Amino acid sequence: MDGDARRLRDRLRLRHRQCRASHGQDGLPAVGRLRVGDRRLAAAAGRALRVGTQGRGGAGVRRPPGAVTELLGPALLVILVGVVGTTASASNEGYFLNALVSVAIVVAIYVFVGISGVLSFGQISFVALGAFAAGVMTVPVESKKGVLTSIFPLLRDHSIGNVPSLLLAAALGGVFAFLVGLPLMRLSGLAAGIATFAVLEITHNVLREWTKIGPGATTLALVPETTGALQATLGALVAITVAFLYQRSRRGRLLRASREDPAVARSVGVNIHLERLLAFTVSGALAGFAGGLYVHLLGSITTEQVYLELTFLTLAMLVVGGLTSLWGAVVGALAVSGLDSFLSRAESGVHVVFTFTLPQGTRLVFLAAIMALVLILRPSGLTGGRELRLRWSLRRWR
Repeated sequence: MDGDARRLRDRLRLRHRQCRASHGQDGLPAVGRLRVGDRRLAAAAGRALRVGTQGRGGAGVRRPPGAVTELLGPALLVILVGVVGTTASASNEGYFLNALVSVAIVVAIYVFVGISGVLSFGQISFVALGAFAAGVMTVPVESKKGVLTSIFPLLRDHSIGNVPSLLLAAALGGVFAFLVGLPLMRLSGLAAGIATFAVLEITHNVLREWTKIGPGATTLALVPETTGALQATLGALVAITVAFLYQRSRRGRLLRASREDPAVARSVGVNIHLERLLAFTVSGALAGFAGGLYVHLLGSITTEQVYLELTFLTLAMLVVGGLTSLWGAVVGALAVSGLDSFLSRAESGVHVVFTFTLPQGTRLVFLAAIMALVLILRPSGLTGGRELRLRWSLRRWR
């Protein structure tokens, strides 16, 4: 047995002992190959499963109590923000709606970046595609014939409603992510970051220069502003629910296992390229959906609004909240969005205890400095990269 094989064997044995000690379940065997669907692989990847054979005539899967709060915690926080937004003044309601749409975008990024551990700068390209697709297809036909004279006749002569436009945005985002991910999901580290940044650049330039599919470098205006408090809240809840279901699924657990130790994951039969591609596709679909919410919130959009600033702002939200948890994605999106809104108002003067005014154009400077301070004090983010778990007693199913 050579040195690499011996080290791999020792690592597998160590994980086997740790898994048995912490969960009291069968972990990975010291040697041998497991099938992808083997329950022991799911346990080693961190899945909290209970397989029962008593009282119900067969095997069943039971969710632990902590799984409930993983979904309810973020969902209730989003609902609270939505309710408070409805009671705010007209001038402040937009900040709450923007925060909710930011949650949808950041959760979409989390589905790939957070679970896989692979850095991607390209998710905003799917937001941009979804935003322009939903925007162009919901502008009234009469208006398109006057202001979007260069687009394809199929786009110019047809319009769809609000909900179909969101579904279209999600579908286009998912398909585009799948096609892009086929070659790119074999990359990791810096190479993946550079390649996905190239995707962002290509998407931005195509949307800006190709007037057959949109307004080009000008503003896409006259988009119905249908993202109110209800739609923004429901949209964020949809994104959170999809992300939760994916990360609790077998596919999500396998991808998380590959993030923690790619060598061990490969040794037990995990197809890392396939798992990353699936997550990238789900993330792209959610990002396209969030882009549809975004354009229906603003009522108009340019290519610059879904480019570099939004890319780095949303990535910062994820990192500040906690890169490796859904709870962190939601908390980070709301916290940084609220801070960004406050600094935006401060450029025009805001009264707290005294009148506080920032020099024009310094919002991003102060925002970056504050976020850097947070990361110095809390390297794992505000939530420590952990899901929300409340300790309560629940009777076990018998």
